[in-house]
Amino acid sequence: MDQPAILLLEDGTVFTGKTAGKPGTTTGEICFTTGMTGYQEVFTDPSFYGQILVTTNVHIGNYGTMKDENESGHVQISGLVCKDFTDHFSRIKADDSIQDYFLNEERTCIYGVDTRAIVRHIRDKGAMNAIISSEILDISTLKKKLEEVPSMAGLELASKVTTSEPYEKTPDNPDFKVAALDFGIKQNIVDCFVERNCHVKVFPADTSSEDILAFNPDGIFLSNGPGDPSAMTYAIKTIKQLIETNIPMFGICLGHQLLALSVDVPTYKMHHGHRGINHPVKNIVSGGCEITTQNHGFGVSPEHLKKRTADIEITHVNLNDETIEGIRLKSRPAFSVQFHPEASPGPHDSRYLFDDFIELMKKN
Repeated sequence: MDQPAILLLEDGTVFTGKTAGKPGTTTGEICFTTGMTGYQEVFTDPSFYGQILVTTNVHIGNYGTMKDENESGHVQISGLVCKDFTDHFSRIKADDSIQDYFLNEERTCIYGVDTRAIVRHIRDKGAMNAIISSEILDISTLKKKLEEVPSMAGLELASKVTTSEPYEKTPDNPDFKVAALDFGIKQNIVDCFVERNCHVKVFPADTSSEDILAFNPDGIFLSNGPGDPSAMTYAIKTIKQLIETNIPMFGICLGHQLLALSVDVPTYKMHHGHRGINHPVKNIVSGGCEITTQNHGFGVSPEHLKKRTADIEITHVNLNDETIEGIRLKSRPAFSVQFHPEASPGPHDSRYLFDDFIELMKKN
């Protein structure tokens, strides 16, 4: 720790700080998250694959890390930017300090920077690529390396984080069978289904509709994940076929975007995305407000949805910017949300969506 490090943004903005974790160089699209807790769950969320993460909360590492708080098998972010990287932790039950955790996961961090200024910059200028380095301190050399990093727009990343083989998790005497397409699924999503007495079989992202239907599922789940949904033509084709079966379908985050694309509603890259555990969403169906956890850099086109009111219902909207947060197909038993009802830690306002899916399977 403590050796000099540089954060260089695509627009030429430079921040200097100190390095933590594994010294080295890392690149990715820079984004920020506003949660005050849950840094480990965020780091291990596959939806963050290929991104450099800025945390608005000042203290990172103050309660250490625990193996059972991972949302996937390893850290997914490319690198971390924070104000205070705290190597000493207060939680007695913690397995590791954040420094040891980052060393074991071979991830680098720059800390001691003005994260408020960085977040304000991203908020105003938009998401962009960035590079962190503690081994290269020459700005011109870093600029050349940064020019080689592809844009997130058009980038297919689900294949980088999906399971290589199907796997199953089930309670004793399950009531329903759920086929989950893994585009970067979080562990707590699987747990939320198992808690509701579902036998879950998780399939690789490129699984054919025939192989999914061979499981004879009562419901189909479309998971969260990283990258540009419009680049996932293989998944869109499969979802189109699965919709025609009339098997109940539920999508979260990337799964929400893919459901929209499968019924010919386009997606777009957002200016700087939504990431955090305090985003207000209006449930248009109930009229209530839900505080939600979010993590996405793409959205579903509201202009196109407004032309599709005959066959698609908008169920949720974001109260900050009126972006689309939920849809339901009127002629098929399929619905999706842009936010994360399984959030852990985070608000549980939207956990009812899993129960809605259970009811949909019962009716079917």
